[in-house]
Amino acid sequence: MAGAVAASTALGFSPLTHPTRILVHKGVSNSTLPLSSHGQSFSLLSSTPMHFSSHKSSRNQPLFLAQVASSSDANAEYVEEPETNVKFQTCLNFPGCSNSLTLLGTGYREKIFAIVSVKVYAAGLYLDQHITRELNAWKGQSKDAIQGNSSLFQTIFQSSFEKSLQIILARNIDGKTFWEALSDAISPRIPSSTTVDEIALSIFRSVFLDRPLKKGTFIILTWLNPSKLLVSVSSNGLPSTIDAAIESENVSCALFNVFLGDSPVSPSLKASVAEGLSKVLK
Repeated sequence: MAGAVAASTALGFSPLTHPTRILVHKGVSNSTLPLSSHGQSFSLLSSTPMHFSSHKSSRNQPLFLAQVASSSDANAEYVEEPETNVKFQTCLNFPGCSNSLTLLGTGYREKIFAIVSVKVYAAGLYLDQHITRELNAWKGQSKDAIQGNSSLFQTIFQSSFEKSLQIILARNIDGKTFWEALSDAISPRIPSSTTVDEIALSIFRSVFLDRPLKKGTFIILTWLNPSKLLVSVSSNGLPSTIDAAIESENVSCALFNVFLGDSPVSPSLKASVAEGLSKVLK
């Protein structure tokens, strides 16, 4: 994109050998960002669209972001996940959220296909900056201590403050394959499914079945509270509407644990988030 300038310093989100790159975009209007979604809609909610907006000015980026980044990078508008080169905006309003959320860490998901390792998607975790009020017990802890502390991540999940996971596909994949992989990770984390859980999983599944997911597709998973999850998907830019609402605390908790539990599907994402939290909780 015209006007992109790569900053020389790194956020230090990722534990990988390649540093996370910061991209600062100057003079870019909102009109240059594709905000509409022309993908399939399941109309599981009201047809009234909920708008998805980006925050392009450093005035809109809270102290929370400045604490995560070094002072020279606090005005960065994008973070680039280094293994996939996928870019994440640092501050966003997601469909259904009441407040803007701030990027805390990024990572990637890798799968083995016919003995070849393939990076399937990049992911970024966004949090409401006010969630730090509930994390004072972990102030001053190191990245490694935070990463191994399941109670901290459980506190984040149980918080009433909103959090969102943005997944951006790094390769083409059909919706059925994506759902089967996600379902295989969720199911063992729900030891005894209830009728409510099964209904929630059925709604979740319907978002992806018979839906091609091309490279660059956005999948937004937003926890409004511990029992309500919103799903938005768009292969044509950032989503502006909600495709499904999942109402099951067991399913919502299982999904959160898939990415931030003790055995996450993306260890790089959890490590990156832990490093971001260690900076915020100094």
